[in-house]
Amino acid sequence: MKASASLSSALTLLCATGILLRAESPGVYALRDARIVRVSAPVIERGTVVLRDGLIESVGESITPPAGAWVIDCKGLTVYPGLIDALTTLGIPGAVLPATTQDGETQTVPTTAPPASRTPTTATRSQGPQDRPLNTSWSKAADQIAPTERGIQIARDGGYTSAVTFPGAGIFAGQGSVINLAGDRAGDMVIADSVGQFVTLRFSVGRGFPGSLLGSIAYVRQTYLDVEHYKLAKSIYEKHPAGLRRPAYDRALEGVLMSPLALLPAGSEIEIERMVALAKELKLKAVLYGGHEAWRAAELLKQANMPILVSLKYPAKSRDADPAADEAIRILQMREQAPSTAGALAKSGVKFAFYSDGLATTRERMRAVKKAIDAGLSASDAIRAMTLAAAEIYGVESRIGSIDKGKIANLVVADGDLFADQTKIKYVFVDGRKFEPQPQEPAPRPAGRGAAQ
Repeated sequence: MKASASLSSALTLLCATGILLRAESPGVYALRDARIVRVSAPVIERGTVVLRDGLIESVGESITPPAGAWVIDCKGLTVYPGLIDALTTLGIPGAVLPATTQDGETQTVPTTAPPASRTPTTATRSQGPQDRPLNTSWSKAADQIAPTERGIQIARDGGYTSAVTFPGAGIFAGQGSVINLAGDRAGDMVIADSVGQFVTLRFSVGRGFPGSLLGSIAYVRQTYLDVEHYKLAKSIYEKHPAGLRRPAYDRALEGVLMSPLALLPAGSEIEIERMVALAKELKLKAVLYGGHEAWRAAELLKQANMPILVSLKYPAKSRDADPAADEAIRILQMREQAPSTAGALAKSGVKFAFYSDGLATTRERMRAVKKAIDAGLSASDAIRAMTLAAAEIYGVESRIGSIDKGKIANLVVADGDLFADQTKIKYVFVDGRKFEPQPQEPAPRPAGRGAAQ
């Protein structure tokens, strides 16, 4: 009884402390005398940003902090928009994006059937696209977010305030959601619940169709053709239901139909050419992802007016590879030239954004961006690729991506150039809530093959 009373008192104290801490957190901040990198407008060398109730109330050179604001002296500090990871599974426990091969192409992951003794007797082999194999297009990332997922804090401590997160399994893997990287409940974190359909080129081995890369491409094509037919049949029935047989409901096609964008895998030049042609054929509003050889296809992307998400995990030789083995010139060129991709895209006027592609720490991500800068990308274009460009690609630029009045108060405050090795992040604001990042531990050295997934 005594122990129970003690536990009850402890819980009461904990709840009261949580309420007190929340009540003591002010609704108004003024970041004064800061260098402000707005992205959407010229840099303000010395100015103030005022945050109120989770939004940016004002930004400028001659702003007086409002009465009652928590004033933070930012002399010598730089304020950036919060960083956005443009393609990730962040916040979804257990989800993993398709890996990339050592030569940088988007990996077509074969799914091997389990041993016959473990295969359920009810399992059936897919006979064709009508069976909708490897399709969970109706799945939404917003419905799977776990606010306490460890990766959220790690990313936030590194300056990431938002992420475009996707389910990661199947050919039509599901609908991505734009989320903020803080919130007591998943619903508090969601900025946009459905911004695109994540398409991969996975295929089955021993489970029927599609059993090859060619089969996966054919399946993607057929699915989008089926969507158009499904949409037309529904439209006709809604206008003239009398005397017509109603179309059967197909949740796989409904999920594709609900998705405003299609994300298509394209790491190498030939993959880019293939996916641009497929999107044109099917009249898709598409975004490519991968992009390590996009420096070869920048003009094609420009002509197609197609954005691309560039992976920050550059191709590298496997640690297990035979050092004496001959390698194709194209593979060697891709490894050498991959960091120059972003600069080539910027020069050609192609809209692009960066995504982490499984890099474990912010240090790794920033070093990858620094390599792109060293290879010809301007620092201003680098910041844009990690903020406003990502927001524009997904249609949420009116809410996040730059430091402008009325936008969500997602900010990063650092003591120098964000890409310099010695720069430290002092504060991160997400939805106007202030966080002081904890020092990040070095990423564990992966065993066996390549970089951490």
